[in-house]
Amino acid sequence: MASAPTQPAASAGEMKRTLSLTGLTINAMALIAPGAFLWTTFQSQALQAVNGQTTALDMVPGLIFALVLAFLTALSYSELASLYPNAGAGSSYYFAEAAFLEREEALHYKFARLAKFIVGWVSHLYYWIYPGIMVAFTGVLVVYILSLFGITLSTPAEVAVAVVFAVITGGIAFRGISGSTMTAVVINVIQLTALVVFSVLAIVYRLTHPGAGYVHDGIASVVLPHSMTNVLFQGTIAILLLVGFESVTALGAEAINPKRDVRRAVLLSLAIQGGMAYLLEYVSANLLVNNTLTTTDATGATVRGYMAAAASGAPIGDMMRFIGDSMLGGTGLPLAIILAATVLVALVGTTLACLNTGVRITYVMGRDREVPGILGLLHGRYATPHYGIVALTVVSALVGAYGVLSADSLLQTILASNVGTFLVYGMTNVIAVLAFWHRAERSLGKHVLVPILGAVANVAMLVAVVGLSIGAGGSTQTDTLVALGVDAVWMVVGTVWIVASSRSASRSLLVKPSAAKAGPA
Repeated sequence: MASAPTQPAASAGEMKRTLSLTGLTINAMALIAPGAFLWTTFQSQALQAVNGQTTALDMVPGLIFALVLAFLTALSYSELASLYPNAGAGSSYYFAEAAFLEREEALHYKFARLAKFIVGWVSHLYYWIYPGIMVAFTGVLVVYILSLFGITLSTPAEVAVAVVFAVITGGIAFRGISGSTMTAVVINVIQLTALVVFSVLAIVYRLTHPGAGYVHDGIASVVLPHSMTNVLFQGTIAILLLVGFESVTALGAEAINPKRDVRRAVLLSLAIQGGMAYLLEYVSANLLVNNTLTTTDATGATVRGYMAAAASGAPIGDMMRFIGDSMLGGTGLPLAIILAATVLVALVGTTLACLNTGVRITYVMGRDREVPGILGLLHGRYATPHYGIVALTVVSALVGAYGVLSADSLLQTILASNVGTFLVYGMTNVIAVLAFWHRAERSLGKHVLVPILGAVANVAMLVAVVGLSIGAGGSTQTDTLVALGVDAVWMVVGTVWIVASSRSASRSLLVKPSAAKAGPA
């Protein structure tokens, strides 16, 4: 059997092993930030429509579908992390190469370099757009908070807010993961507390005000599907709420005990944030949606229920204000401000986690000279991939600045990132099947059925994004086509880059047998 790739020493120093199971889990939980994402994505979920009809009635079923998909993929990631504890910062990029190099058949191992590059390059559609989405969310939130005080920002000012936030968080990430972890601990406590408070208030309001004209008749209407097409549509956005569990595998180089703790942190983070927190808050928020929740849309018309949520820059803030004014003695404004502040704090932690983990695969690819080598260097003092963080900060500022322009521009960035997510998750599930296929410890359930189901589920979500969205017409069709255009350009750039860089370095795209047995291509 050919040997798996090893982790060579870094070009400038080595990453510091400081993360325990708690540290790994906390960093992943910071990415799966339920307090923040309920606030930031509810508008996009309410806005999504098929043939002029909202898909929001299936918000919770879509979340449940995405949660099942995420758990299937999380199991594959956890098994691969246990199999390859030396993956370090490489995550799925490393897994892809190792799985091919360990096979004796020439048909498999000669594609090791090509497989790892494809996985690594596609990963950037997720890891490098996702932080920019967080920056855009923050810009929108700041605009909302200021509006509560009667301050209205112009569009250039909104863009400036997003750019400044990207630079500040990039500066913190530059100094290393340890400080970010301490920040994430505090932030997770704050956001989970705020989440529970909002959810309890929403449920109490529903129970004590039965005649408010609710969109859903009861909890069965909230959690059971109304349309499988709408469930798939909602799932394409809901996956954004759950991504991040796999980021733990990119922190292997900084884990004290990667073989034991990385796989546990993958599953723990998803179970706590996705399986518990998200279900609680989304069920509660959807139970609260009613016809007395009103606002005006872009035409000046009064809209209600989910249409009001779609027209609002911060529907959860509006709900909290509604609860405070209706049930808690006119305290809606201060409650909305407090909740918004906790979301802002959570977004700081989420963006930091995005920057810290998103640049890890880039660092390993730079070290392997699969992207410009400068991205594979570590800072002499902080042991961080500082050039990569600087580059990602610039990209995040640009993506964030575009995302704050409108709800549609924000949805376009979300869809572009999520397509990358589905591709990476699907490929990683396939890699899990390949990695365990000829191993004695292979389990039919964990190493065959689960990853195959995960791959199929990811393909189904991708089909929903591409086929159903394009056929939906209207803004959903436009937003999807823009997102796919961005993804297509990135894939073309990747094809040109690997061909040109291979020629200039006289490297073959296909690994020769002797090179495969010696190590990475």
